[in-house]
Amino acid sequence: MAHLLGAEALHLEYPTRVVFDSVTLGIEEGDRIGIVGRNGDGKSSLLGMLAGIKEPNSGRVTVRGGIRIGVLDQADTLPDDLTIAQAVVGDTPKHEWAGDARVRDVIEGLLGGLPWEAEIGTLSGGQRRRVSLAKLLAGDWDVIALDEPTNHLDVEAITWLAGHLKKRWAANAGALMVVTHDRWFLDEVCTETWEVHDRIVEPFEGGYAAYILQRVERDRMAAATEAKRQNLARKELAWLRRGAPARTSKPKFRIDAANELIADVPEIRDKVSLQSLAASRLGKDVVDLLDVGVAWDGRDFLRDIEWRIAPGERTGILGVNGAGKSTLLGLISGTVEPTSGRIKRGTTVRVKTLTQRLEELEEVWDEPVRVVISRLRTSYTLGAGSKAQDLTPGQLLERLGFSSAQLSTPVKDLSGGQQRRLQLLLVLLDQPNVLILDEPTNDMDTDMLAAIEDLLDSWSGTLLVVSHDRYFLERVTDQQYAILPGPDGAGRLRHLPGGVDEYLRLRQLQDAAPAKPAAQAEAAPKGLEGAALRAAQKEVSALERRIQKLTEQVDAAKHALADHDQSDYAGLGEKMKAIGEQEAEIEELELRWFELTEEIG
Repeated sequence: MAHLLGAEALHLEYPTRVVFDSVTLGIEEGDRIGIVGRNGDGKSSLLGMLAGIKEPNSGRVTVRGGIRIGVLDQADTLPDDLTIAQAVVGDTPKHEWAGDARVRDVIEGLLGGLPWEAEIGTLSGGQRRRVSLAKLLAGDWDVIALDEPTNHLDVEAITWLAGHLKKRWAANAGALMVVTHDRWFLDEVCTETWEVHDRIVEPFEGGYAAYILQRVERDRMAAATEAKRQNLARKELAWLRRGAPARTSKPKFRIDAANELIADVPEIRDKVSLQSLAASRLGKDVVDLLDVGVAWDGRDFLRDIEWRIAPGERTGILGVNGAGKSTLLGLISGTVEPTSGRIKRGTTVRVKTLTQRLEELEEVWDEPVRVVISRLRTSYTLGAGSKAQDLTPGQLLERLGFSSAQLSTPVKDLSGGQQRRLQLLLVLLDQPNVLILDEPTNDMDTDMLAAIEDLLDSWSGTLLVVSHDRYFLERVTDQQYAILPGPDGAGRLRHLPGGVDEYLRLRQLQDAAPAKPAAQAEAAPKGLEGAALRAAQKEVSALERRIQKLTEQVDAAKHALADHDQSDYAGLGEKMKAIGEQEAEIEELELRWFELTEEIG
């Protein structure tokens, strides 16, 4: 492979600290490199130096002649008076960019639904970010450098971006560098991982799962001071090996080595003990949504929501932006009232929400962290049964990555990630038994996300999570639901036995479904009635049970592939064929499900 660019003896320092000291690296054709590390350790600075937009104090970056480097940094530099079209394709004639399959794919994948002639100044921050990413990906580059490209993207857009980059590099001998905390994205896209820590850059082969395995091996041989970090990494390795169907169906690291390293690591959560404790704290009734609907300005926003939330349930909620996820959470917390149906709450229910805003910190903005936590309870119990442990607020802060020196720091001077972690601590110390997390992963690095997941593993109560971070969602919840639009545009709640993958399939089917002509839609009946309605509802229930059963069979079959003799090509082929047939049947059943739910109205 040809050399594209390299760094020699890079040194970078600020008045208060040294960031890098004599770092030497090289990037070859075909490399897809994920850059990980703790916040503040220099990931974005490294990317900037390699991309040529930041100068080191000493050392140099060399680039092969003629190499074009495209950069997406975290700054928003798009002029407000440009239209989306001008920002993405510039003055290129329409017949040229419209004839380019890659450009069409970028526009459809990132900007579908946005008005092509809308001015940048009228867009939200998330929409502007999408336009910046589309502008970069529409260009021709030999090396692409991306700094947090998944920020403001939903699960569908992140999945599209991963697929686009893999296709791009399958047909192109360039290179990719990406800084991101999205671990699913790292594992899906990257073939090499660089960990930035302690003034150095340490390379690892493979994506995130392979990096975790190699880091556990390294940490096992390291000094005892690494014990805390090592234990977290080993627990995450156990999750990667045991817990994620998409990963165990196509192992990306050495299975025997992984099994040996996690042989004495218990399951990530003691579900029985936690659910038992949750039931004792909550009783049988938590929150029941009974045929609930929400309408605004004469339009149904949510409709026919039927959900009985159980004690100890850990549920992830998916849906496009604007689908009604926050409204659903508001119904559960009591901040939104239904316009139809009713909500039944248990008498002992205490709901607390970690919002996207820092509401819990507004009153203590100028106070040191030590003063803020001194007002709270003196101890906090994590876990259940024999594994229960009492921690002080200070010990909890330590588990969330705070140093003793940071206890004297005013809340306003903490980083965004530190403020977010303090906000979570204040929510937990309020001792809720129903916890709602609304996009909790913002401003978190991968190590801190692992620490928060470890903390939540010991939390006994009902957990509801809305997140675009697929890895986090799958890691901390045991089941997923989606809010999907019905034929009238109102959102309906749908259980997802197949998890995020099933959600993505359903969204593709929805997008592919032909729209009815306006006249036909007007003439169509509003919905089934009487016996026909009951029959359709019965068939929908039967379809959902069959889809769930088939999905479980497919997951089990994919798990079994990992343990099948890899040299038995005939046997593997037969198993893959059987899985394909089951997945095709699932798609047919889901299409029928959509047809029936449209008829039911």
